[in-house]
Parts: sequence; C-alpha cells; structure tokens
Amino acid sequence: MKSRMMVLAAGLGLLLSTTPTFAHHSTTMYNMANPSTVTGVVKRFEWTNPHAYIYLEVKGDDGKPVEWAIEMMSLNHLKGYGWSKVTVKEGDTITCTGGAAKSGAPAMLSSLVKLDDGRMIKS
Repeated sequence: MKSRMMVLAAGLGLLLSTTPTFAHHSTTMYNMANPSTVTGVVKRFEWTNPHAYIYLEVKGDDGKPVEWAIEMMSLNHLKGYGWSKVTVKEGDTITCTGGAAKSGAPAMLSSLVKLDDGRMIKS
C-alpha cells in the first residue's frame, strides 16, 4: 500500500511539474483574429527550437527603423512547409502576415511569409 502511494505521489508530482511547459504554446498574446502585415529587411534568422524567429527591420510610422521579432512555428512544422535554415538570409526583403502582439510591442506570430523571390510560404 505504501509503495502505491509513493508511485501515485511521484506521478502527481511529475504531472504538476510538467504542466507549465505547455504555456509557451499559447497565442493569447497575439491578435490572431485581425492579421497584420509588415515588410522589412531580415536582420537575422534563428533556426531554433521550440520556435524559429526572424528579426526584421521595418520602417516605423515616423520613418525610423523598428526591429520586429517574428515568431514562427517549430522546426518540424516549418520543414513540412518547405523551410530550411537557409530559406531567408540577412538582407532579404520579406513580408510577414500574422497576429501582431496585443501589447503593441513590435512582435508577431507569423502565419505566412512572402519571400524575397516572391514565393508565399506558410510559417
């Protein structure tokens, strides 16, 4: 009986300790219901887990450059859409469409990218 209680307690502890790892998959911080589009020059492309990022220099309303953090899906998803670590490179001009940050920060969860060569690719 004591060993069953220990197994149950260990299982419950494991369950409770892993629950917060799901939080990064939430899209509630982005306005996915009203997509936005930004066009700019790629400053860097991070082909990393759990999500890839493109840092894009976009001309702000005042004409000054603003760096946008463009979050994308996991590498497995991106590979399925046709992405690789060399799909975009520094200096490319691309257009990203997706949910902009509700906070007003220059950030977006991208769902579609128009590449420098004109191709449209899911992100």
